[in-house]
Amino acid sequence: MDFDDLPTKKASPVTAVEKEDLSSVSLEQLEERIVRLEAEIIRTKNEIKDKNASRDAAEAFFKS
Repeated sequence: MDFDDLPTKKASPVTAVEKEDLSSVSLEQLEERIVRLEAEIIRTKNEIKDKNASRDAAEAFFKS
C-alpha cells in the first residue's frame, strides 16, 4: 500500500479564508467581506442551535 493512496484530511474552509492576502483588497470589498462573514457566522450559529435541539430531543426520548 502506498501512502499516497490513503485519504487525506481536508483543511477547514476557514483556513483558506484566514490565509488570504487582504492587502490588495479595496475598502469596499473588505466591508462587503465583513458583512458576508457576519451573515455566515449567524447561519453557523443557527445550525449549531438546530443540532443541539435535535440532540436534546433525542436524549430526552431515550431517557424516558
